[in-house]
Amino acid sequence: MDEGDLPRPKGDAASKLAAEDLSPYSQDELAERVALLEAEIERVKAHRDKAAAHRAAADALFGGKST
Repeated sequence: MDEGDLPRPKGDAASKLAAEDLSPYSQDELAERVALLEAEIERVKAHRDKAAAHRAAADALFGGKST
């Protein structure tokens, strides 16, 4: 079973963010939050792409399974 097939653990950062009440935040605070989250999404995507490239290079070198 791949790690990606496992359910996300309860209490992880994304679950906590999704459950948070946003009503106390001002529009400026919400805009800042959106900008921070978009930056984090880009950071995660860059890491994912780097990991995929690393995996592809290892598979090419060692003849691993294709995904």
